Amino acid sequence: MKSFAVANQKGGVAKTTNTINLAGALADRGHDVLAVDADPQGYLTNTLGFRDAYAADPPSLYSLFNSPHEHDADEVILEHAEFDVLPSNVDMFKLEQNLIASGRRPRQRLEDVFDDLGGYDYVFVDAPPSLGPINDNVLLACRNLLIPVEAAESSMLALEHLLNQIESLERDYDVQLREQAVLISNVNYPLDNEQREAIDWFGETFEGRCPVFEIRKRAAIKRTLNNGGSLFSDDAEECDMRAVYEDVAATLVEVADD
Repeated sequence: MKSFAVANQKGGVAKTTNTINLAGALADRGHDVLAVDADPQGYLTNTLGFRDAYAADPPSLYSLFNSPHEHDADEVILEHAEFDVLPSNVDMFKLEQNLIASGRRPRQRLEDVFDDLGGYDYVFVDAPPSLGPINDNVLLACRNLLIPVEAAESSMLALEHLLNQIESLERDYDVQLREQAVLISNVNYPLDNEQREAIDWFGETFEGRCPVFEIRKRAAIKRTLNNGGSLFSDDAEECDMRAVYEDVAATLVEVADD
């Protein structure tokens, strides 16, 4: 099982969009895929049509975080038409405070949950837009990082904070966290000066470290999400960005095979 964190503490950079479309791309290649919604706001969960699960009573992902070995993830995982989903839950809003107050491996709970998972080739985790303990759990459990950004100066600044956090986790937990791809989302041509400078900066920053992909702004992506699926679902609209997600998926397969 190869796990990827889709993470950036900045909101509005298409974390959920990228998580759903990459899960769809790998599932379309015939792999068993699980998408995990670790964001208390539950955008992935609600986008995929699992609103009841988001408001459901325990057990939930919140229960798994609090007592990883006392609950079976299979009780919580749901089937989607394209891939399986471990949904978020409204109780997750209490989780960060609980983790901070906890003295027992508060940043390695999701690792314990993943230890009990089986049968998946790939797991994608939609991380929350913060640098708190939930995000740390996601990074430490996955060890592989996909970074969604926008072609804007604010994303450049936010990325520097994320890379500093990665260095801290690597030092404190004696692990290696690997950036596997940067996804520049919502790119709108013709480029203005800010977008062009940001795209150049991301390319220079990650040259030799990981590939950088451009995902252009397309109304078809939003409409397909509104229908509860990825660009690879049976009833998805035709969209040229499907080819980009196929390229990212091929890169991740190579990573898994290394």
